[in-house]
Amino acid sequence: MDDSMANASPARWHPATRFMVWLAILIVTAVANALLEVMDAQRRGNELELWQPMVWELSSVAMILLTLPLLWRGCQRWPLHADTWRRRLPVYLLASVVWSLVHVAGMMVLRHLAYATLGYHYQDDAGWLARMLYEYLKDVRAFFSFVAIEHFFSWFGRRRRGEAHLLAAPEDGAPTERVERPERFLVRKLGRDFLVATADIEYAQAAGNYVNLRVRGHDYPLRSTMAALEARLDPQLFARIHRSYLVNMARVDSIEPLEAGEGRVHLRDGTRVPCSRRYLPPLRARASQGVV
Repeated sequence: MDDSMANASPARWHPATRFMVWLAILIVTAVANALLEVMDAQRRGNELELWQPMVWELSSVAMILLTLPLLWRGCQRWPLHADTWRRRLPVYLLASVVWSLVHVAGMMVLRHLAYATLGYHYQDDAGWLARMLYEYLKDVRAFFSFVAIEHFFSWFGRRRRGEAHLLAAPEDGAPTERVERPERFLVRKLGRDFLVATADIEYAQAAGNYVNLRVRGHDYPLRSTMAALEARLDPQLFARIHRSYLVNMARVDSIEPLEAGEGRVHLRDGTRVPCSRRYLPPLRARASQGVV
């Protein structure tokens, strides 16, 4: 990843930390399930060595961990909201089938390998079709649990950072004419409302169905597309520099040319954001006219 992109990205729960949390949860669950399997076998009068249910459970955990990054990426790419969940539910149902197939196939391969390594032969009494159906009925619940948890933390993160809403007109009295450019945004953060002046926005970054507004080191998600936001903001003050970035020209300190015709924009607070080849010439033209 380009260091300019990393520098400009909003602070989030680090993927490695999130992965380790899920690893701990899944391992604890796997050990508990394995112990319950042994206890149930003893209750039925059967002998079951602990290593066998541990192989069953850990093979499942391994496949879940391998596929979790793809699941997280899918949740970010196709977020569920009140106005989108009906349209996207079939996509998630289809994804749950694919996820279950990958999970079960990989799990069975790992079990056969583990048993063979220990000098045993893994025998699954159920046929492939019956096994797939049985496992899918379990996997679909796990899949949507992961989806629900991921969306909950995304929602909580937005509430913690604050969400922005357009205020097209001042609150004190009706305007004499229609206001085309929003002068400020209403930011709701942890149950409180704040007004953010449009001129205080340092840059905007596209993030799925949202655009993150950067203001004094904080990111406020605005439910909008980058094109829609750009159309509402004053083009004399803001400039598009990348398909995912828009900057406040008053906050630009310098423009650094890079290889392949691309560039890097340095803001006055030290932030660096990427400038694509398409937008670099008009940006440099504005700079040469004394806009920067």
